[in-house]
Amino acid sequence: MELIFIRHGQGEHTINIPTSLQNPDPALTKDGTIQAKSLRNQFPLSEDDIIIISPIRRTLQTALIWSDSINCRKIVTPLVSPRMFPQNPEWNPLPCDIILKKEMIKEEFLGIDIDEDLPISLWIKGINTLSEYEFTSLADNFLKWCKQLGKKRIYIISHDGTRLDKD
Repeated sequence: MELIFIRHGQGEHTINIPTSLQNPDPALTKDGTIQAKSLRNQFPLSEDDIIIISPIRRTLQTALIWSDSINCRKIVTPLVSPRMFPQNPEWNPLPCDIILKKEMIKEEFLGIDIDEDLPISLWIKGINTLSEYEFTSLADNFLKWCKQLGKKRIYIISHDGTRLDKD
């Protein structure tokens, strides 16, 4: 199994830093849309591929633009949402990194499966504030789940804050 991490295209939250980081639910910019389209040439998809996506608008948009006209499976899960490092329980996620509610994803992003097997708390709070122990346990389970999908190639669209410390 090959895991390939892709960062979302340019988002509105990067246009006027640091102020724009306070923008809740930023979408892709025009350049971000172009970047997402360019993934078609850089990483051509097939119906055998799977894309796993963090539940943020710009990652979901990147996945849909990139996979346009390719009937590959797309799954959204908070297990690949942003994670701050080093972890500090006193920190709060930036507004631009608050995960979308499952209901909103179902309404706005058709054709994307939702990982329904997770506790609702992960859909509300994400992995950003989990202890290192909780995070490591979830990461181990995530890798096992990826292997169970039985695909040669799995793409993961997330944020620059995602970290996976596994060989």
